[in-house]
Amino acid sequence: MTVEALHRVLRTLSDPTRLRILALLAREELAVQDLVRILDVPQSTVSRHLAVLREAGVLRDRKEGTYSYSRFEPPADGPWHPAWDLARNALADDPHAARDAERLGRLLEERALRSQDWFEEIGPGWDRLRGIFHDDVQRARAIGKLVPRGIRVADIGTGTGILAVELARAGVHVIGVDSSPRMLATAGDKIREHAINGIELRRGDATALPLADGEVDAAVAHMVLHYVSSPPVAVREMARVVRPGGRVVIVDFVADDDDKRHDREWMRSDLGVLWEGFAPERITRWLAAAGLDDVAVEVHGSQSAAHDLPATFIATAHRPDSPITA
Repeated sequence: MTVEALHRVLRTLSDPTRLRILALLAREELAVQDLVRILDVPQSTVSRHLAVLREAGVLRDRKEGTYSYSRFEPPADGPWHPAWDLARNALADDPHAARDAERLGRLLEERALRSQDWFEEIGPGWDRLRGIFHDDVQRARAIGKLVPRGIRVADIGTGTGILAVELARAGVHVIGVDSSPRMLATAGDKIREHAINGIELRRGDATALPLADGEVDAAVAHMVLHYVSSPPVAVREMARVVRPGGRVVIVDFVADDDDKRHDREWMRSDLGVLWEGFAPERITRWLAAAGLDDVAVEVHGSQSAAHDLPATFIATAHRPDSPITA
C-alpha cells in the first residue's frame, strides 16, 4: 500500500452521497433509476458519482435489456477494504443511510410483488405458457443430479408443481415453496389429481425461505431465479436450508451479450421475467459467496426452436460438512 493509493481511496470516499451510493451497491445490484429514487437526488448527481466510482475501479456494471446495473466490488488487495470498513462503520449511525436502507427494502419488495402479481394473474395457465421453454431435457438433468431416493428436496419456486411431481415419482420427498397462493393452489390440485404422496407445499419467498437451517438434503431452483427480486440472496437462502454435505442445483437462462439483449425485451412483457439471464461466472461467484464448494456450471443450448430463448445452464454446488458462516 502506497501513500498515493491511500490518498486516492480516501478522496473517493470523501463525499457523503458517494458513501451512501456505495453502501447501497454493496448490498444490491442497482440501476441509475433505482439510486435516484432511493437517494432522492437528480439523475445527473447519481451519474456523476458513478463516474467517479468507475474511474476508481470499484464498480462492476452489467447490461440488462435497456438498463445498466452496477454493484460495488472493490479490489481484493490494497487500501480499499480497510478504508471501506471504516466508512461503513461511520454510516451505521447515519440517519440518511438508514432511510436509504428502508427505501431499498421497499424497492426489493416491489420487485417481488411484480413477479408474484404476474403469477397470480397467469395461475393455471402457466403450464401452457411455460411450454415455450421446452425444458423437459433440462428438468430431467436436474432430477438426475438430485436423486437417490428418500432424500428431502426443497423445490424453490415450485409453481404449478411440475418438477415436484416428477421428483416425488422418483422417490424424493419434496417441500415445494412458492410465493403465489394461486400457483400453490394449482400445484395442490395437480398433486391430488395424480394421487402423489411425499409433497409438502409451503408459501414463502425465495429470499426468505420458510425452512429451517439444514432442513433438506438438497435445494433446487428450476427456471426461477429470473423471477426473484434479489437472486444472490436467494442463492444464500438455498445454501442455508441445505444440510452439511447437501447439494444446491440451479437451472436458468444464460445472459446474452449486449447486442442480443435488446432482442429479449419480449421476455419481460410476455413472460414477466425480472432478469433475462445470468452469466455463469456470476452464478459461480454467488454460490461460492454463499459458502458452497465443488461449484460446477454446465451450459446447454436453447431447447426451443420456435422461440428465440437464451441458452440455459445447470449449476451444482455442495455444502461443506463444516457449518456455513454468515
